Amino acid sequence: MKVFGERLKQQAQNLGISNAEAARRAGLAERRFNNYCNDEREPDLKTLVRIAQALETTLDHLLGIHDLPQRGPREALLDRLSSACRTLPVKELEIVTIQTEALAARATGKSKS
Repeated sequence: MKVFGERLKQQAQNLGISNAEAARRAGLAERRFNNYCNDEREPDLKTLVRIAQALETTLDHLLGIHDLPQRGPREALLDRLSSACRTLPVKELEIVTIQTEALAARATGKSKS
């Protein structure tokens, strides 16, 4: 399943996370995840589903059945931001949201009153 290992690494990179972080999000030991990335082991179906969910992709994509549509740099950054935000506790997410809204208002010339 060479495609699978390559897709795991690529999807983690697309999200701007390390293999260690991808493993943590999937509830796996880093070594086990790396075994999948290096085509040394194959996950069972339950684990495969967890990995796809953690990496915010589809089983078809990870298995090489279908490619994902090409994404531009803006969409890739939005995917990374969304992925990172999903891991934050509510208080930190609130801070990030306020900061992002302030940046957006500044960029568009609109200030929140």
